[in-house]
Amino acid sequence: MRIIVDAFGGDHAPHEILKGARLAANKLGVEITLAGDESQIRACAASCRVSLAGMDILHAPTVFQMEYEPASILKEHSDSSMSVGLKALAAGQGDAFVSAGSTGALLVGGTLLVKRIRGVRRAAIAAVLPGNTVPFLLLDAGANSECTAEMLENFALLGSVYAQKVLQIANPRVALANIGTEENKGDPLRQETFRSLKANTKINFIGNIEAREIPNGGADVIVADGFTGNIILKLYEGMGKLMTGKLKKMFLGNPLGWVAAVFAAGGILKLKRQMDYKEYGGAPLLGLSRPVIKAHGSSDAKAIFHAIRQAKQCAKSNLAQVIKENLKA
Repeated sequence: MRIIVDAFGGDHAPHEILKGARLAANKLGVEITLAGDESQIRACAASCRVSLAGMDILHAPTVFQMEYEPASILKEHSDSSMSVGLKALAAGQGDAFVSAGSTGALLVGGTLLVKRIRGVRRAAIAAVLPGNTVPFLLLDAGANSECTAEMLENFALLGSVYAQKVLQIANPRVALANIGTEENKGDPLRQETFRSLKANTKINFIGNIEAREIPNGGADVIVADGFTGNIILKLYEGMGKLMTGKLKKMFLGNPLGWVAAVFAAGGILKLKRQMDYKEYGGAPLLGLSRPVIKAHGSSDAKAIFHAIRQAKQCAKSNLAQVIKENLKA
């Protein structure tokens, strides 16, 4: 299996990308193609002492900067590492693509270069987030600010298939993010979506879910428009940082806390791993004809490794084909 990696996407490119790719090649048994300027990749690998043995390089002379207009990836910046990597994926030169670069450009490039699955109105960003006991999926996490009921129903189906095939949840519970659990709650969009999801026999719809129940494992797949989903995502990330920061102050702020920390170390480390976005890799762009994974912009080698692991799982499960079959049904 070959994974194409954008070597120049993200805040810590290319050195952390190369380290993560090397780790993935060693531990996951995948072949890696690095998209980016070949001379810079080789120079960085030499200075960081990262072996490129067994990894191919797909030369791309430029980098798509975060301040660029996303649509410019198609023409003005078609020679960037992200664009070249996406075109290679579309041409069948790899099984999946990973980038920590611009979300907007990745969405535009994925939609117009890799293409959507027939029947999918819009691709959605699906964020895997830590729950009380097991992770859950939130989509859309920011790609589509304005949605129709049909789009939200699409997202529910996409998320349900992903939860089954990648998260290994046999019969994922799907819920609609809303301001109340009653069927008549929310604006007209939420009410119409509720009726559509309730009538859809392809998903295990359990009704509306309030934001406070999301972290407690109330559902395996949370469906929202991109505006609402992105707010939930950013608040979730902020609360995670707040909680870990509070724990650190509580245990390390005085001598007695240091002693308590020794006995609680196992639980603290477990909690830290559960709340660490790096453990979950990235956010797949569901609805595309081939797996595209958006890694966090500040990804280090560990996060890139897990994003590549996630890309491998998506490709191995033949996710796009399963989605096609469900949409036909």
